[in-house]
Amino acid sequence: MAIHITSECINCGACEPECPNNAIYEGGATWAMADGTSLQGKVTLIDGTEVDAEERFPALSDDIYYIVPHKCTECVGFHEEPQCAAVCPVDCCVPDPNHVETKEQLLEKKKRLHLD
Repeated sequence: MAIHITSECINCGACEPECPNNAIYEGGATWAMADGTSLQGKVTLIDGTEVDAEERFPALSDDIYYIVPHKCTECVGFHEEPQCAAVCPVDCCVPDPNHVETKEQLLEKKKRLHLD
């Protein structure tokens, strides 16, 4: 399952540089699948939608940092635990019950995001 940031976020920004998938964005910032990944051309999102990797999408939050579930792998394949949660001073980086994925699915997502 992806991680999400709750409304308790204090906008400290500690989480953003820790994300190996560049899935964390400051409130109000647009995002793209290509940001911080190896993706190019057409890519399929976890909901089956096909988009261009460079396409910019509106912010998922205007007020606080947010995590793009299409890019979040809970740091599986990189670290033993989600790094955003490990560094968050207010414990607002928590599992997202709306985006439940198995470890195998998260590893597959990691492979798609970071082509060797």
